[in-house]
Amino acid sequence: MTTSRERALGAATVRIEGPAKVTGTAEYAAEHTPAGCLYAWVVPATVARGRIVSIDTAAALAEPGAVAVLTHENAPRIEEPDDPILGALRNDRVPHRGWIVAVAVAETLEAARATADAVRVTYATEDHDVVLTADHPGLYAPETANGGYPGSRERGDFDAAYAAAPLTVDVTYSMDPMHNHPMEPHAAVARWHDGRLTVHDSSQGSTVVRETLAALFAMDPAHITVISEHVGGGFGSKGTPRPQPVLAAMAARYVGRPVKLALHRSQLPTLVGHRPSTIQRVRLGAGPDGVINALAHEVITYTSTIKEFVEQAATPARTMYTSPHSRTTHRVVALDVPSPSWMRAPGEASGMYALESAMDELALAAGVDPVELRVRNDPSHEPDSGRAYSSRHLVECLREGARRFGWRDRDPRPGVRARGRFLLGSGVAAASYPVVITPSTAEARAAADGGFLVRVNATDIGTGARTVLAQIAADALRSPLDRVRIEIGDSDLPRAPLAGGSWGTGSWGWSVDKACRALRSRIEAAGGTVPAEGLSAGADTTDDVQAGTEFARHAYGAHFVEVQVDRDTGEIRVRRMLGVFAAGRILNPRTARSQFIGGMTMGLGMALMEGATIDPVAGDFPERDLASYHVPAHADVRSVEAYWIEEEDPHLNPMGSKGIGEIGIVGTAAAIGNAVRHATGVRLREVPMRPDRLLPHLR
Repeated sequence: MTTSRERALGAATVRIEGPAKVTGTAEYAAEHTPAGCLYAWVVPATVARGRIVSIDTAAALAEPGAVAVLTHENAPRIEEPDDPILGALRNDRVPHRGWIVAVAVAETLEAARATADAVRVTYATEDHDVVLTADHPGLYAPETANGGYPGSRERGDFDAAYAAAPLTVDVTYSMDPMHNHPMEPHAAVARWHDGRLTVHDSSQGSTVVRETLAALFAMDPAHITVISEHVGGGFGSKGTPRPQPVLAAMAARYVGRPVKLALHRSQLPTLVGHRPSTIQRVRLGAGPDGVINALAHEVITYTSTIKEFVEQAATPARTMYTSPHSRTTHRVVALDVPSPSWMRAPGEASGMYALESAMDELALAAGVDPVELRVRNDPSHEPDSGRAYSSRHLVECLREGARRFGWRDRDPRPGVRARGRFLLGSGVAAASYPVVITPSTAEARAAADGGFLVRVNATDIGTGARTVLAQIAADALRSPLDRVRIEIGDSDLPRAPLAGGSWGTGSWGWSVDKACRALRSRIEAAGGTVPAEGLSAGADTTDDVQAGTEFARHAYGAHFVEVQVDRDTGEIRVRRMLGVFAAGRILNPRTARSQFIGGMTMGLGMALMEGATIDPVAGDFPERDLASYHVPAHADVRSVEAYWIEEEDPHLNPMGSKGIGEIGIVGTAAAIGNAVRHATGVRLREVPMRPDRLLPHLR
């Protein structure tokens, strides 16, 4: 038994899997190579829209080491997928450039790539449209946006309230498309044996991959095992099944041998989803004191022609600030582009960029300090639903962040701080992310030697989930941490939700806590002695997770940023970033700080460098690697500080925790843009804020 001083939960515990990762013994999906394994390489379409007329594979199959080329004519038949992006090789349609039209299989990776290069495809092309405009004739109002949110919401009489407002802001912001580039590209290894299918997949949730494969191959899920034990990042792009496990399984069935398929980084922009570009109009009507009476957030975005995906960018405006009269809408157009999908804090990251930038513009119009403006508009109840907040400590985050950052000493006048040719400025933005908890199951076992095994199909995508779950288990068992062993990342384990939406730890942890407490009760009932055969207990939180849903549950944060702008080149550098967060109980300060800092760094990339273009002629993303699609490097991140306030919320889960994987990115881009405006007097309303976009204004 441990004392309260020795409690594992809340301690800054190092990652359990750290030694395995630094010594190279932690195996990722593509590192599994069964005996007789072949290699696969995809053939992407080279037209933006059309049909396949013919595929000539003769030269490809003559390549040394070539084994097979799968096309829509010979690939194993699968059922129609619920997600059309998994339907490659089912027919001759080409919905966008980069769509998979063939898969080459060979004895080596090099041979597979050469075989793929030798495939010759003839197309019948059709006119395509890949350009999003604010007046596109194909725009329509979707019934729902992602997450099941209503596409449009209206409260009160926005038009009348806005027209009567003494102060108004009417601004439009735009964002370029952004891409997920996890350190580990998407990969899968598939093997059929004795009527069973085993797949090692780089995925954020092996249970959903197993269910998807079972549906596609018309199999009993019990005959499929999907393993995602170590995953090198995902950011949402691995949250839903991607083509690689499906194609690897198809190829393995066709050739009768295991097949490994790893996507090349250049293929990720078209095959694994991206954050779509948005055009966002924000209107704020306020009194002379800056208190908002009317708020409208209208979003225009795109989806693909094969799947509706509506970035829910207007939804944060429904819950963030006082807004008696509100209009929030989404309009979308289906273009001949790769399907957009989940990317870290989908909806919140893009929507809060526009909202928090507009709040800064309102602060200037009202002559109110930007921190104080947000405090004045802090609501007592969630505006959209009328529900009470389970906890809302945004004001405390703003106050504490201002204190730590030295905000009080800030001269509000723009363009007055300079060091040589550098203009200096500071900005602030708030952040919000919803708390979601989903049902999970777990199992805990006690051995006679005093050890414990906890089994739950969680996925660690680099967040430290293994470690935190072990800490939760140790606390519930009242055991030293080193006696607890964790098994995760295997679909044969007790069912659990995927890692995404910042719901992982709160959901998995609840089931782990429940199972371990039940096991502890069994041990105590046995007199404190575990019999030779051991003891076990399971837990299912399906009924439990409804508790607390009568409250509006969100995590909050405040971002403070200082930038320097080179007036000769237009280059923006972030000198320091500071965030303060209210995210319930912090279960492991070490891994939590890592998550906050990681999100803030990704937000820096969103603000200054991450952005793609769609070639209107080719219908493709030219930025297909990390040389052309820029992400922050160490030199770009000079000083990042992450803090949190002590927040107790009894309406969440037994741990009292909120998700922290995404709140860090939400307000960063707006804070940087607001700091650039303070430094230069120039308001950029388009991200990324590249030098070429800023320099003309400086001159």
